[in-house]
Amino acid sequence: MYQKATESIPLALRKSLNSKAMKRSSFTIIALAAILLGSSQMGCSKNSGADPAPTPTPDPTCVGAAPTFAANVLPLIQTRCATGSGCHGTGSGNSGGPLTTHAQISAKASTIRSQVNSGAMPIGGTLTAAQKATIVCWINGGSPNN
Repeated sequence: MYQKATESIPLALRKSLNSKAMKRSSFTIIALAAILLGSSQMGCSKNSGADPAPTPTPDPTCVGAAPTFAANVLPLIQTRCATGSGCHGTGSGNSGGPLTTHAQISAKASTIRSQVNSGAMPIGGTLTAAQKATIVCWINGGSPNN
């Protein structure tokens, strides 16, 4: 029955229909291949398989008296961060360098905020929410030498 129906269609038209069907099939195959290739690349990342980075906590709401460098921030950094040359004490050679003076600490303020908020620092422990707020609010206040 199919053969009889196609016999009534002129040969040139049959070839044209077959050509269009081939083009449509080729397009479909190419489109599917592109979709599959694209979706397989979505899961790739530079640190694939590594532990995910800590989720940063939002900056605390800084209300009340602003923390001061001498009374609040420096003692906290001295006891939690600048604990020796292996961390951020005098003579530190690690990537953060020493954090013992206002100049050193304020120069690294952006990095300190990021590391404290994410929980990546200090390495040997964690800071309480109040300690994080002290550091972050002081930085957000312009890192004054007060």
